[in-house]
Amino acid sequence: MKTLRRLIYGEIITSVAFVTLGFLSLFFFFDFVEEVQSVGRHAATGYRLIHALTYVTLMIPSHLYELMPIAVLIGTIFVMSRLAQSSEYTILRTSGLGPWRALKTLLLLGLGFVVLTFAIGDYVSPLADRTGQLLKARYTGRLTVGQTGAWLKERQDYGQYAVNVGELTPEGHLRSVRIFEFDNRGFLMSMMRADTATLNEDDAWELQQVHRTEFPQHGAETAQIERTLIPTLRWPNRISSEMVSAALLKPERMSTIDLFQYIQHLQNNAQTAQRYEIEFWKKVFYPLSCLVMVVLALPFAYLHFRSGSITSYVFGGVLAGISFFLLNNVFGYIGNLQNWQPWLTAALPGLIYSVISLTAFGWLVLRR
Repeated sequence: MKTLRRLIYGEIITSVAFVTLGFLSLFFFFDFVEEVQSVGRHAATGYRLIHALTYVTLMIPSHLYELMPIAVLIGTIFVMSRLAQSSEYTILRTSGLGPWRALKTLLLLGLGFVVLTFAIGDYVSPLADRTGQLLKARYTGRLTVGQTGAWLKERQDYGQYAVNVGELTPEGHLRSVRIFEFDNRGFLMSMMRADTATLNEDDAWELQQVHRTEFPQHGAETAQIERTLIPTLRWPNRISSEMVSAALLKPERMSTIDLFQYIQHLQNNAQTAQRYEIEFWKKVFYPLSCLVMVVLALPFAYLHFRSGSITSYVFGGVLAGISFFLLNNVFGYIGNLQNWQPWLTAALPGLIYSVISLTAFGWLVLRR
């Protein structure tokens, strides 16, 4: 069995690597063509071709994370179909490779792809995406959301704050920061407007050039508004840099731990977290889809191929992989609109394809 596993694993890993390289080359070409236009638009700010190449290269891990299940499916289907066409799989079956042992063998390989996909999506891709976005923002403009920036909420023992961050600089500093302070009854107490802010490691923001406006308390006898200018002000809070990045960047660019912490922050401040909960569970279930893909590819080894018919089955595998990718995205949008359970929304595509793959395995392999 060690020899059989070495043969199957080597063939599948080589095929998956080849398919992945082809897809990544295609995405790299499309991204680079798009970035060439940005080089022309932002040439005055110093955005050169080398910066565009670096940015496109840093986008490769995110594409790799998205393409891993599709590449695993196509690569495994190609190997299983080729082994069946050349009658090599028939020889493997006579050597003791029964259906359940073949399924176990592929599942072990699928677990390796699951670990690889999780590592890329949770560690490599978020870091590379953030580095690429900050690199591009250094020459093309700062990171912002619409015209009003990003809004966050902070609840403390003596009141609550509504925080508006206009921009995130490439150096990681905040610009155009506005902080609205409310008491526990919901009345506005003060407003602070700072030109820049730096996030310290001791759970505090260092605000520069702060314009503070204090409003009279509710029920006070005199109504007087006080305005002061403070060069530097330390504001203690629990809003981390990852939370600010989550509000300014797409949630799928975050790691699982950062998503979980941001969800807890939203729930503690009575804010909706449906979108981020769906993305969190998609991060959990998406690597497991590699297991579904290897099971879906196993029945191809038990089909009888004619000369040249292998290409049609590989093309069918490509369509199946694309349909899974589309279904995964569509269910995310539908679940967010219909307020479905986040874990169910993220798990449904994998469950559907699991049922399809196990049905095909039971009909083609066990029954026939």
